[in-house]
Amino acid sequence: MTPVSTDEGRRLPLVLRNRAFGTVWLGQVLTQAAVRMFQVGVSWWLVAYAVDAGRGLASGLFMAVSTLPAVVLAPVVARAVAGIAHRTVLRTAAMLAGAVAAALAAWASASDLPLAAAYAAALALAACQAFFDPCLTTSVPELVEDEDIETATGFELSTQSLAGLGGALLGALIVDRAGLGGLAAGCAAAYLSAAVLIAGVRFRTVIAPEPSGDPGWAPPRGRTLRGILAGLPYIRRILVCFTAANLFTTAVFVVIPLYTRNVLGGGGGTVALLEAALGAGTLLGSVTGARVPGRPTVAGAYCLALMALALALPGLFADRWVFASCLAVAGWCVGVIGVRFVALFQRLVPAADKPGFFAVMQAALGATFPVASLLFGLAGDHLSARTLCLVQAGGLVPAACALALLGARRPEPAPDPERPDPERPDPERPDPARPDPEPVAGSAGVRTPEPVGGER
Repeated sequence: MTPVSTDEGRRLPLVLRNRAFGTVWLGQVLTQAAVRMFQVGVSWWLVAYAVDAGRGLASGLFMAVSTLPAVVLAPVVARAVAGIAHRTVLRTAAMLAGAVAAALAAWASASDLPLAAAYAAALALAACQAFFDPCLTTSVPELVEDEDIETATGFELSTQSLAGLGGALLGALIVDRAGLGGLAAGCAAAYLSAAVLIAGVRFRTVIAPEPSGDPGWAPPRGRTLRGILAGLPYIRRILVCFTAANLFTTAVFVVIPLYTRNVLGGGGGTVALLEAALGAGTLLGSVTGARVPGRPTVAGAYCLALMALALALPGLFADRWVFASCLAVAGWCVGVIGVRFVALFQRLVPAADKPGFFAVMQAALGATFPVASLLFGLAGDHLSARTLCLVQAGGLVPAACALALLGARRPEPAPDPERPDPERPDPERPDPARPDPEPVAGSAGVRTPEPVGGER
């Protein structure tokens, strides 16, 4: 993996001048597009074809099952990502998911598919994705140079946007035209293609730095998942804010099919339009997130407030284009928040703690998804979808206020450039003998020193 060193090469997009990262990134696009296509397609299949009564509960339960593995498997994922070659984890997860999707396609083509089989397949695919996503996030420093970390983070986070734009656009349309069997076959092709791409990539191994002249320094030691969060109080508070916000934002995936059928009276094409608007907005936010001014906590608070307004409008005005436009704005906010904060975490979390931290982050943020899916699914059988939109908007306001207060009390901590010790008790209070400047995501002067060498 030799990046282009000429001035012309440096102007190329990262995915073109760094072929290893570009290949892995494309593999993630395929896997997340497949899982998103499956989720949207099956959710629409349940609401429009398979269930007559209790559509909200059926859809909410399906979305809950689709997100449960990321929460339950967090300790297992952390150990696997920390102890197994990252290429092996990524390739195996994609291959297993492809096998599950292929088996489901064969079953659906041979006979009528029971609801239990669709739920079981969703559980298996989500389990594979629970290993894939945090592993790729942890692998970013092994694929790019330090100065490209934030750019790589933006590309990596934009994968979910592309999945929402591509996979979600196709999911409901494929179900309307080819049924569940055709949907599963498309997912299998995407997963297996990703496995083939990743199999040909070599990962560099991150080596812990050994600064000279400091006899008291010791190599970073692995910690438990609870210990990782205990040693990062500032980041822990940020995760709490976004976990609370996720309880309301993630419910949009339950609200969209209900709003389409019960309020707009549309079909799979309307679902595709709404999902594509959300995905396009998130993609734009991922691309432009690093250019949004202000500290991450301040920018994040404004984005949550704007998202609350965007989700409230469909509750007041029942129009397909109003809903699509508001979803695009909400998606942009999600993309900006993702880029700013994951880039911040990449620089503040010690290298030895990153496998565990990103598994914990996925679990913490995903823990609310099953709860939100069930609650909003049950509520959708008793309340109108327009009311659910207003509930979503109201729930985001306290989270935005909490994040704004967190940013007002103290600036973001900066990593110690010479001693990236994960046992440092409180990154909010750096060594007074070496005052750190306030970091802003995207600043070239704040870097986590991670010398690399060799190949995995």
